[in-house]
Amino acid sequence: MMTSKETPWDMLKMGNLKPDAKYIYEKADGITYAREFGAPHNERFEIGRDYQRFLKDELRLWEEIVREGRTNAALQESLNRVKILYHLSKNNG
Repeated sequence: MMTSKETPWDMLKMGNLKPDAKYIYEKADGITYAREFGAPHNERFEIGRDYQRFLKDELRLWEEIVREGRTNAALQESLNRVKILYHLSKNNG
């Protein structure tokens, strides 16, 4: 069952785990990794993310993009197209 912080994508990633294997879990920069017990550190793979942290990072990035668009005509034009696409998608499902 998913927790409130997990996304459906996180559940799919858990499918990489082998049923009877033992894993070491590591978390760095909001990303949760797993690696089989005894495997080298570089063989870890991502199994989840801290969704709240990811959301904050994404919002910060969009804030920077919008701010930059104020002085970059090409970027502002692209942002306007994204807004139109968003509204069309939202209204027409």
